Amino acid sequence: MFRRFERPEPSPGRTAAVHIGLFLITLVTTTLAGIQLTRGAVDFLPLDVFLLRGPALWAEVQRGLWFALPFLGVLTVHEFGHYFTARYNRVRSSLPYYIPFPMGLGTFGAIIRIRERIFSRREFFDIGLAGPLAGFLVAVPLLIYGFTHLPPHNTLSIPASADFTLARPLLYQFLEKTFADPTRLPHPLELLHYPVLLAGSLSLFFTALNLLPMGQLDGGHILYGLLGPRRFNRMVPVLFTGFIFYAGLGLFSLHDDWQTWLYGGPVYAGYLALIFWRVLPRPRQGLLLAAGIWAAQLAGAALLPGVVGNPGWLVFGLLLGRFTGIYHPPAPDERALSLGRQLLGWLMVVIFVLCFTPSPFA
Repeated sequence: MFRRFERPEPSPGRTAAVHIGLFLITLVTTTLAGIQLTRGAVDFLPLDVFLLRGPALWAEVQRGLWFALPFLGVLTVHEFGHYFTARYNRVRSSLPYYIPFPMGLGTFGAIIRIRERIFSRREFFDIGLAGPLAGFLVAVPLLIYGFTHLPPHNTLSIPASADFTLARPLLYQFLEKTFADPTRLPHPLELLHYPVLLAGSLSLFFTALNLLPMGQLDGGHILYGLLGPRRFNRMVPVLFTGFIFYAGLGLFSLHDDWQTWLYGGPVYAGYLALIFWRVLPRPRQGLLLAAGIWAAQLAGAALLPGVVGNPGWLVFGLLLGRFTGIYHPPAPDERALSLGRQLLGWLMVVIFVLCFTPSPFA
């Protein structure tokens, strides 16, 4: 009497068309984003480019491709690092799905879908580590190329400097001092006009972003593999609390006017309650933790008024605290990693420190 209806698997041709189509659309959007970024602005994609013809059009497209191809190259290597490691471990996974976006960088990145359960701590570690390590091994030569091929200032034809720039993490500063000609280095506010350096700098930022040691981010998989489920899940609430404390530091102070508290206070209180509701075993404990963090932020703003955090991280905190979660699921096989994997894991922690900056955009 009962029949089971299942959606049939898409044909290989249709699957390939989806992946290739998304990649090509993302290539177009990141190329347009590269054109807009090298103009010194972060905005919607510049569709006025399509009104150009001949050499003027090619000059714009060429400048956009100098950003899009290296940036998507690092992104692609990162995702295929995950993909091939998953396949090596006989874990079914999809090819990368690229995510185009009509403004900013032109993309939200790319993801692969793991289609079956991962059964061991080692597999979580290997699959999580392979992506950022592969991307990092491409991002560093990309930056070295950018620093060793800086054009003379008098050959550049660029608009006025941008109103913001990307921060320079420790690794960026080291490569800059080691490989760049000081007489050709761009002013920090002119970094957007150097598409290869921009792509390399963003690659370090996204490497660090993926290596944040929380939840099911790549960094979470790595630290979970190193510490095991108990120690990791005891440590991650502390890391997440410190992350949110820094992000909201200076957002409110006791010297703010009543309008700020009237309109902004309830929104921020609701935000803290929302993300900490599930962090601790009981909702009441999470709410008390949220109140304690806000009180600590106010005390920090009073004692150190010149020290402020970065509210941009609050958006990422919402994704972690409410949607993906900050804890890591256990695996049936919890055997410890080999010594070689442990050394490689701690090396990735060092890479995270070298690539991370608390305020990536200045």
